[in-house]
Amino acid sequence: MSIVASNYSQVCDRLRRACESSGREAGSVSLLAVSKTKPAEMVEECYHLGQRAFGENYLQDASDKISALSHLSGLEWHFIGPLQSNKTRQVAEHFDWLETLDREKIARRLSEQRPQSLPDLCVLIQINISREPQKSGILPEALTEFAQTVASLPRLKVRGLMCIPEDTDDESRLRAQFNEMHALWTSLRSIHPDADTLSMGMSGDLELAIECGATQVRIGTDIFGARG
Repeated sequence: MSIVASNYSQVCDRLRRACESSGREAGSVSLLAVSKTKPAEMVEECYHLGQRAFGENYLQDASDKISALSHLSGLEWHFIGPLQSNKTRQVAEHFDWLETLDREKIARRLSEQRPQSLPDLCVLIQINISREPQKSGILPEALTEFAQTVASLPRLKVRGLMCIPEDTDDESRLRAQFNEMHALWTSLRSIHPDADTLSMGMSGDLELAIECGATQVRIGTDIFGARG
């Protein structure tokens, strides 16, 4: 068994155990394999193990991989990095999801640039749940108005929320932030029923994130190894 296959199996097992211990149904939490900086061959290997959703945050690297793997059916590409307004067309034309939406200008450009031949671009609104000034994301109190603006734009579909919590070993602080995210997501879903995704949790905190209601976790190094 290859390193990627072994790692992938271990991550899937960890996901299943986390769901079981939290009383969640198996399969209720999806895995986004964060393939940034990794070659197309690794992505294809992971694809043949059953993985379909992959996260990228470097546009040129991602574009090369998307082109190289165009022969694979059912691949789902998620852009998970910060997006500059002059780079929106690449995401609009080549990705299925944007997980880091936090500016109206970006939303409007994506809406205008999304080809009619493609399904609506799925977007997650990034929340700065820890309220750290250096972090991307909108503040929680801005969510209702921002979501309404995005939902009014053609060619975009609001699919939920994403966060990167505070970098801390204090579990009580992380739990509070994850719980606040879940409350925000529940509120959002009452207005936007397509918002079925709450993306939070990475390798260091996926069990806690799942316990607090995450529907998607983002795992990179634990599958593909350290950055090349």
